[in-house]
Amino acid sequence: MRRWIVFAILFFSIASCAQVISIGPIGITVDDMNTSVKFYSEVFGFKKISNEEITGESYEKLEGVFGLHIRVVRMQLGDEQIELIDYLTSGGRSIPEDAKANDLSFQHMAIVVSDMDKAYAQLKKFKVEFVSTSPQTLPKTIPTAEGIKAFYFHDPDKHNLELIYFPDGKGQAKWHMKTGKIFLGVDHTAIGISNTENSLQFYQTLLGIERKGESFNFGVEQEHLNNVEGASLHITGLRSAAGPGIEFLQYLKPGTGKQYPADTKANDLWYWQTTLYVNDVDSLHDKLREAGYKFVSGDVVSLQTKTGDDLRAFIVRDPDGHALLFEEEDTNNVETKINKDEQIKIKKRQWYKRIFSYE
Repeated sequence: MRRWIVFAILFFSIASCAQVISIGPIGITVDDMNTSVKFYSEVFGFKKISNEEITGESYEKLEGVFGLHIRVVRMQLGDEQIELIDYLTSGGRSIPEDAKANDLSFQHMAIVVSDMDKAYAQLKKFKVEFVSTSPQTLPKTIPTAEGIKAFYFHDPDKHNLELIYFPDGKGQAKWHMKTGKIFLGVDHTAIGISNTENSLQFYQTLLGIERKGESFNFGVEQEHLNNVEGASLHITGLRSAAGPGIEFLQYLKPGTGKQYPADTKANDLWYWQTTLYVNDVDSLHDKLREAGYKFVSGDVVSLQTKTGDDLRAFIVRDPDGHALLFEEEDTNNVETKINKDEQIKIKKRQWYKRIFSYE
């Protein structure tokens, strides 16, 4: 009987805390949609899967921008998706020329490649602006990242992007499948943070996104990758059940750069919003408000998509200012109910195995 009580306490504790089901599209605010779509499709092979214009009070409340009229294009590479968001009536500010990789407003997404030399040649063909001096191969002095090749560069709006190549034994298994393609998908989005423990409290403890590993990166290769002299980083990787990962970049040296601008709006070009799908948007909203986190949305907003689906959503800022869009489908939707029931069954099976050690 005691074992059953322990099981019940542990299961319901985990279920209430593990709010995030999966990580969805990475949203990027852009200046000119046609330019951005051309760049992402021609350089990397992203495919456009939806294109819509959105206006109205609900989306104004969600994004915190009055008079909003946006064009949203969703694109896909491999299994992962991005959303390009163009504010047609209320364009915001550009990314500052002096922005650095150790600023807290820093965010990038890492595009996985099967061959770094061919991918680098593709970037040079399209004359992209470099951040790294050249592709860097991380050395033996960083055991968890040894052999990984990476390169930072800019898109047309100066958003930071990364090419990343995983050698055997590194990265997810799917990145090692033979597809004949150079650009494979999006592994993660990386964010500048000031304190790893504070970020883990938010992403792992409150949201239930699992920490998968960490690395302490330093040396000449890392300095030339980030283009930050003397760079020494504590890197922490987190991943949900599906979708790209989230990676923390805490600069131990030379330390944290500029703070995330407190007056940031969703139409400013340095603004990204990563979509997280959750199982109970209202309880999570209440939990984050009680914990004192700052919101972009005034409250949970009810939305209707182009396909007629009902959504409830809100946007909140993490401890360093990065925006996260939480979405939950209408609970009257039968498919959503089935998915939730399946999630509970999976959790039960996992806890049975861990507590009773059976297969």
